[in-house]
Amino acid sequence: MDQKASFSLQGMTKEHNNEVRLPNGNARSAKSIPKDYSSDGVTDNDIFMLPASDFQLLSLLTTIAALVRLFRIYQPSSVVFDEVHFGGFASKYIKGRFFMDVHPPLAKLLLTLAGWLAGFDGEFDFKEIGKDYVEPGVPYVAMRLLPALMGVMTVPTIFLTLKATGCRTMTAAMGAGLIIFENGLLTQSRLILLDSPLIIFTAFTALAWTCFTNQHEQGPSKAFDASWWFWLIATGLGLGATVSVKWVGLFTIAWVGSLTVVQLWVLLGDNLTVTPLIWFKHFLARFFCLIVVPLMFYLGLFAIHFVCLVNPGEGDGFMSSEFQATLNSKAMQDVPADVVLGSRVSLRHHNTHGGYLHSHNHMYPTGSKQQQITLYPHKDENNMWLLENQTQPEGPDGPIPGLNAWDTGEPTFIRDGTVLRLYHFVTDRRLHSHDVRPPVSEADWQNEVSAYGYEGFEGDANDLFRVEIVKALSDGVAAKDRVRTIETKFRLVHIMTGCALFSHKVKLPDWGFDQQEVTCAKQGTLPNSIWYIEQNEHPLLGVDAEKVNYKNPGFLGKFWELQKVMWTTNAGLVESHAWDSRPPSWPVLRRGINFWGKDRRHIYLIGNPIIWWSSTAAIAIYLAFKVLSVLRWQRGFKDYDSVIFKRFDYEIGTTVLGWAFHYFPFYLMQRQLFLHHYFPALYFAIMTFCQVYDFATNRIVALGLRDRPVIGRTGIAAFLAVSIFVFTLYAPLSYGNRWTQSACNKVKLLDTWDFDCSLFPTELSHYSLESPSAGSAAQTVAPVITGDSDRKAQDVNVTPHPVAEPSISRVEKVEYRDQDGNILNEEQVKDLEGKVSFETRYETRTRVIDSNGNEIADGPVGAEGFAPPHPDVDRLPETAADVPEDDGRDKPATASPDIDIGKEKSVERGDNSKPRPASEPQEATS
Repeated sequence: MDQKASFSLQGMTKEHNNEVRLPNGNARSAKSIPKDYSSDGVTDNDIFMLPASDFQLLSLLTTIAALVRLFRIYQPSSVVFDEVHFGGFASKYIKGRFFMDVHPPLAKLLLTLAGWLAGFDGEFDFKEIGKDYVEPGVPYVAMRLLPALMGVMTVPTIFLTLKATGCRTMTAAMGAGLIIFENGLLTQSRLILLDSPLIIFTAFTALAWTCFTNQHEQGPSKAFDASWWFWLIATGLGLGATVSVKWVGLFTIAWVGSLTVVQLWVLLGDNLTVTPLIWFKHFLARFFCLIVVPLMFYLGLFAIHFVCLVNPGEGDGFMSSEFQATLNSKAMQDVPADVVLGSRVSLRHHNTHGGYLHSHNHMYPTGSKQQQITLYPHKDENNMWLLENQTQPEGPDGPIPGLNAWDTGEPTFIRDGTVLRLYHFVTDRRLHSHDVRPPVSEADWQNEVSAYGYEGFEGDANDLFRVEIVKALSDGVAAKDRVRTIETKFRLVHIMTGCALFSHKVKLPDWGFDQQEVTCAKQGTLPNSIWYIEQNEHPLLGVDAEKVNYKNPGFLGKFWELQKVMWTTNAGLVESHAWDSRPPSWPVLRRGINFWGKDRRHIYLIGNPIIWWSSTAAIAIYLAFKVLSVLRWQRGFKDYDSVIFKRFDYEIGTTVLGWAFHYFPFYLMQRQLFLHHYFPALYFAIMTFCQVYDFATNRIVALGLRDRPVIGRTGIAAFLAVSIFVFTLYAPLSYGNRWTQSACNKVKLLDTWDFDCSLFPTELSHYSLESPSAGSAAQTVAPVITGDSDRKAQDVNVTPHPVAEPSISRVEKVEYRDQDGNILNEEQVKDLEGKVSFETRYETRTRVIDSNGNEIADGPVGAEGFAPPHPDVDRLPETAADVPEDDGRDKPATASPDIDIGKEKSVERGDNSKPRPASEPQEATS
């Protein structure tokens, strides 16, 4: 080795007498360096062969983790943050009601199983933050135990993973301790949430892959033996479980996949022990275990998902008619295929899956004030229409009057170009349109659609619609020539104005019972103006008539459709959120998430800053090392001749690659993101910190610490002590414990940590003087202002204020923040005006003051009992004006038939007058 090469980055290793120092400190001759694909400096780190002392220490650490995770897990005894949604999904599973969520089902099924085993009957709806668990007897502790125990299991998992990488026992214990006392991981694992299952399955995958890699690096002697297969299959199962909790698991698959490609490439270069046949054996083994096994696992979870959700529910409006027909009570009997004049039909919208063309005995409050036409997602008698010709059929004595005029004689098919009138049976009015703007979508290219007429009324020219068959979407030769049930897709073009019957995902206000808007569009997108017939009855189409029904999509069809809907919905979550944050802020812990607040106790998701920043620093150290090593390699230095140097680069590089795969993809996402999205990357960052520490104190000779183990152990003890101390400082925010304003202010290190210390009492003794609040109440906040004029109202839930004899003062405070949450002063705001677009959030706080001027329990929106709308579940309806048309699959028209019917009935009971048409017979209305 020449002079400059021997420097080797400050002497990461030294070589003497042709010996190579192994990670365990033993030396071996350079002549024994393998000539096959095995790696230099690798020893067998079989975790099943650890000494008994390691397992004793592991048991102690696991016990501590259980004490920390399970401490007061019953607290708080009310719904917290996203328990609203994931607890609600458990209710739907138990009742078998179909729902749509952007996450795969594994974690939700496990939470449901935990609740069901504890006696949960699904009656509790989880709908409000702060809603009490105790009185209705919800087994919420059992449901929280599942993620808590998964959080506990993360501790032994990281211990074993670090041991599998070759770290010392004390270093592995340090990694386990950092997981135990990381406040963010603690908070997330104590609630009915998905992140704890995601992290344990990610950690298990990392453990299995690390163990498999250790087997692989030992060369051909270990290939295809029992341990080799065990860890490879375990990796595949871990990948399947991870991606079945959240699609973040795709990042884990990418990590393992990239390292698999590296392994196969190395195998390809070994022409001494790896023949082409053996290489393909390696390839097929990895293909089966790392692709087929996870895919089968993922498919199996959705099979269970479909078996559990057999009844219609709030989510079926997202799905196609074929999908909905597989649910109980949504299926229908075979119906006549041919549609003829006089058929009694229901028309269904093709694109938005919002439902059926519908009318009810209620009027538009503006416009023509004629009867409403809507899109309704459930089967109902108000969906039935009679297809009439524009003139009555001729009989021996002239035109045959009445609605049954087409029930005799030869049936007349409805073909492309046929002009129809659609008669609504229940209200005796006809589908009608005119040059009047709709009450909601007041665009010039939209006309109102109404129901107009009365019993015996002959109608007018604005009742006429022409059938235009869309042959490209119609199924079969006959369906392209004439209208056939289900098979034919067609447009209904208004004769008088040339607009097409149209619907999109805009919902009507309360006066329209939140049903989907129907208009007549002159320039509407083609998909949103396409219809088809679902129900079809006619006396001339008897039992011998040709019948049709929806094609059963089968499991794979349902699976693929649900994946597309999940993807589309997830991609559409781009609205701003009160507690969102962007990826650049995560490694430095710039902002947390307000989870819950009640009775002057609060849960705020924030990490342990010592652990968080140290792990980020470790990532930075490796990246700096990598840049420097590449530069030195390019300059001809022989650093990579050193075994320790190579092991440092590969072992830590593998972990940093895992961190990168779980972090950088979020930069490409426009959707709402939150601090908890960083947790899988944080796990890899903590591992990186431990590995860097282990190399520095145990393997790198030049630092002089390997021969002084007491220094390394003292450093571990000191760092853990500091971490535990900092953990206790923030524990009240993790557990929802009592806290004081002074204690809060002392640990609020960054202005961007937006938990409000003024919400806590000045003394702990004040808690005993206050009566706890009960129940929950609704409160609205001031609207979010975007730009200069756009306003959106945001409703939130808060707990009621304690009853006191108070004076009340209202303080309005306006804060401007940049994209990272930093507060901007007036001068900065003024400088930015006209240069950038920024959002201003207004937060109105009501403070209750006692006679001494002390604040009584209350808080701002976002603190007391507030859970922001869940980004992966709650979707707000689009505004009616100036919204580009799309495929409309993001939001079903309404949630439940019972809700909608109840709304209509309540209005009917209060309206005893019979509406009359706004125009006289035989006249075209305006």
